[in-house]
Amino acid sequence: MSASRTERLLNLLLALLNTKYGLSRAVLREKVYHDEDSSDAAFGRMFERDKVDLRNFGFEIETIAEAGFSADDPTTTRYRIGKESNRLPDVHLTPAEATVLVLAATLWERAALGGAAASALRKLQAAGDLGEVELPAGVQPRIKPAGKSFEAIVNALNARQPVSFGYRAASTGAEERRRVEPWGLGSRFGQWYLVGFDQARGAKRFFRLSRMTTSVELDPKGSYELPAGFDARRELDGLEELPIQDALLEVAAGKLLGLRRRAVPAPQGSEAGRGHEPAQGRDVISVPFRDSELFAEELASYGPRVKVLAPGDLSTAVVRRLEAAEAALSRPAVPVDFPAQSGGRTRKRTSEDQLSRMLQLVPFLVHNQGLPIQEVAERFGVSRKELVADLQILICSGLPEGYPDDLFDIDWEDEHVYIHEHLELNRPVRFSEEEASALLTGLATLGNLPAQAGLSGEEQANALESVTVKLAGAAGEAGRAAASLAAPPVEPAEAAFFETITAAIKDGQQLALRYFSPQRDAVSERNVDPLRLYSQDSTWYFEAYCHAKAGIRNFRLDRIEDVAPNGKPVSTPASADTSVPVKLYTPSDEDVVVILELTAQGAHLADDYYAERTAELPGGGLLAEVRFGSVDWLPMFIAQHGGAARIVQPAGLAEASAEWIRSALAQYRD
Repeated sequence: MSASRTERLLNLLLALLNTKYGLSRAVLREKVYHDEDSSDAAFGRMFERDKVDLRNFGFEIETIAEAGFSADDPTTTRYRIGKESNRLPDVHLTPAEATVLVLAATLWERAALGGAAASALRKLQAAGDLGEVELPAGVQPRIKPAGKSFEAIVNALNARQPVSFGYRAASTGAEERRRVEPWGLGSRFGQWYLVGFDQARGAKRFFRLSRMTTSVELDPKGSYELPAGFDARRELDGLEELPIQDALLEVAAGKLLGLRRRAVPAPQGSEAGRGHEPAQGRDVISVPFRDSELFAEELASYGPRVKVLAPGDLSTAVVRRLEAAEAALSRPAVPVDFPAQSGGRTRKRTSEDQLSRMLQLVPFLVHNQGLPIQEVAERFGVSRKELVADLQILICSGLPEGYPDDLFDIDWEDEHVYIHEHLELNRPVRFSEEEASALLTGLATLGNLPAQAGLSGEEQANALESVTVKLAGAAGEAGRAAASLAAPPVEPAEAAFFETITAAIKDGQQLALRYFSPQRDAVSERNVDPLRLYSQDSTWYFEAYCHAKAGIRNFRLDRIEDVAPNGKPVSTPASADTSVPVKLYTPSDEDVVVILELTAQGAHLADDYYAERTAELPGGGLLAEVRFGSVDWLPMFIAQHGGAARIVQPAGLAEASAEWIRSALAQYRD
């Protein structure tokens, strides 16, 4: 949809909204389309496409036939849109409800639902139902969707289109193509799953997103209906966890302390129990695990420091990752060429995005008069240039007659935006399925989170319940789509550490910390000023100023050995301004800048590691410039991702990674 088509659709919408008796096709052709050259048939096709586009934005177009004539006769048919068509109902929120709602909306980290949640909040602000909300200092849960496939499946769910993808089965390890009608998407056992109808098998199946070996492709010609009463959470709760197995591992002496801490005595009758003799400088340990593919990802990152002795499918999975990484490193390097002013990876904007934004922008400006133009642009996630382009289209749009009072009246000459004529677009459109799902799923996820923002547990529970009822009512039919999403729980597993850190943030107390670092394979002691707690799915972190390193560091709660107040006050107290962490990784002057080549399956790593520059590659891959704080960790990173990433520059680090992987493979080949 071109910019001119965006303007035409906007003018068509305004004309149909602002007519009481309806407008005929001939009047619309003359007054809105200004079309004199195309044939009647060509104009008819264009008009029908535009009607479909407006319906996709939720506007129901009424067709009114003259008495005694058929509605199929375009010369005797008039069209209009009711003024309340697709308008978002009023949603009046208490301060407590507004706080938990904003907290739920900020759960989503990525574009798939993060953008939808932000859009839904803007609609509430545009309706005047949501004022400025200050999030609580210190705690912020987040949900990190599982890579590129997550967004594709969400799009398929909204469009009710089948998908196809390559998949490696857990039972056989074989890879095959699957064609599925997506019913729901959710998290279970710390992993994201798709549940849907497998067309080849004619039955419901579950698919773990991390086992998908290709990108997810939508079938735009296909369609399906969701089963009545489908609920993704209920379906996933019935999914049984994989049984515990024991991995027999040969580990370098004195290394991999984190892995050794999970070791258990070798079971009776195992190879270790029969007296397996490790190589010199190596130990044999037994470590329980459930999923061979997930555990193999971890073990591959340890390179030559570990060798899998049993079971065979785990050994095969590790070797497959290492061989894929070796093959990727042996390919000719791609040229390093970033486009000018390349930044982090962003989704390509379309004219559909622009029209959708305008339908939010007008009511937002009505209820937020006089905001600085740069602030408005930031609220909508666009550049100042893009916002000005929107405003320029708006001031040229209006009712068919085109008189001054029939056009939008918007002024931004003093760098503050005022709107004086809104042409019946003073209320935002209803939530889309994606927007309703993002908010309602986020609210459901907060149910077990400890109370925030000065609320008691009962007050937070009551606010969650009441705002959920209000939003479900406002969302209407779109709210039913929330049953297709089941987010991971965000309550912390390390409850004692969570409470200690939360109390220290509140009281401004410094903490003494014993912490295990897998990168250094060592335990360290340090004093820190806690700033905020946050999660990515079920994994919780806390950000703190580390006095030993004289800088900001992030610590995983499940790697803490001990934490307690040391009796000293913090030098910099936490505040609401730092309550929403922007990045898991904090850049420093000591970072190493690395150029990575990412496959289509590994393209999400550019987002995960906050690439500063990206360039698209053929086949959906990416060239990404990423900062790393530890050079020693890079070979582990490359081995872990099994061919999805390779180092292009610096050449020395690329060769070091290749040597690391070759050494790991040599254990199995020998």
